[in-house]
Formats: sequence, C-alpha cells, structure tokens
Amino acid sequence: MTPLDAAGAAAFEAAIRAGELAIFPADTVYGIAADPDDPDAFARLNALKRRDPAQPSGVMFFAVEHAAPLLADLGPRTRAACAALLPGPVTLVLPNPGRRHALACGATPERIGVRVPALAGPLAPLAAVTVAVVQSSANLHGGPDPRRLSDVPAELRAAAAVALDGGELPGVASTVIDLCGYEDGGGYALLREGALPAAELERALAGEAR
Repeated sequence: MTPLDAAGAAAFEAAIRAGELAIFPADTVYGIAADPDDPDAFARLNALKRRDPAQPSGVMFFAVEHAAPLLADLGPRTRAACAALLPGPVTLVLPNPGRRHALACGATPERIGVRVPALAGPLAPLAAVTVAVVQSSANLHGGPDPRRLSDVPAELRAAAAVALDGGELPGVASTVIDLCGYEDGGGYALLREGALPAAELERALAGEAR
C-alpha cells in the first residue's frame, strides 16, 4: 500500500513504464492499470481479471493535454463534445482513425474508449502522471466495483507493483457514452449510466453548465 502523494504518483508512473501492473484510485472506483502498448503487461492484466482479450478496455490519461494526439484525430464537433465532458467520470467511445493503442481496442481498433478523470482533492497528485494507461476496475470479472483499496481482491493487490491508497471513493463506475456518430449528426448512445447521470450528460452536450 502506497500513499497517494507526489512520491506515490511517481512510483505509479515508474511501475507502468517498467511493464508492471499498478492499482490506483480514480474519480469513480479503484482501477488496475498497465501500459496500453505493452502486450505482455496487457496480457497479464487480462489474465488476472479473467477478461477476454477481445473485449475493449478504456485508455486513461491523467490530464486532457496528454490525450491531445488522439483527440486531434477527431472532427471539430466531436472534439467540442470531449471538451464539454473531460475531465470527468465518463468513458467516451471515440473514432480511432489512427488505430492508436490498438491492444486496448480489442476486436474494434477503429474505436477507442477514453477516460480523463477529474483529479481534485486527495486525487490531485495523479495529475502529474504523464503516461497513458489501459485500465479496468480493480475487481475480478463480474465482481463489485471497489470503492476502498481494501475492497480490491487480494490476488490483484498481490500482482500489482504499486497500490495507491486514495481513501474512500464514490464507488460508482464511469458513465459510458458512444460518440462515434457524433460528428455527422450530433447523435450519441448512452451505453452505461454511471457516475454522470443522463440528464447532466444531456445538458453538457447541449452546452449548458454541468
């Protein structure tokens, strides 16, 4: 267990760069992370979680500017929607014409799930992390989402080089929104309602205050 401070955030980034797995708190639940472009690390994460490698995983950036190359591939309308929603407790399914982070995209490399958490208060040190991570909830497949580090299954904690303790989290997973058709007509699909309610999502995409 590592405190979430500047040193802890640096240890988390070092672990990811070294091809290790790491557990961390987000603005929703605890996640387990790996380098999204490291096949061995990603395979270990999937095996540990008992996930099908063909199932897409989200790629998380700890600041919007680190996602800039991926967002630059999008049309202006979709970029504006991303700006309205990020950072925040959402996973955005976006077009991926550059086939970036293809391992995380599973069987659909033309689409990618993107997360940029809101890192306020105790989570603020994570904003210094510069690497992208492929991440999943720090639970076993189908298990409850962990809101405390102690809720993370022991086998996941044992497999992680770093496990950051950010205290108790809201415990509701991110809202998942498909924006792949947004550029052409402004349509979107709510794939999972979670930490961001549907009404707030609608207001955000309409340009109203969140």
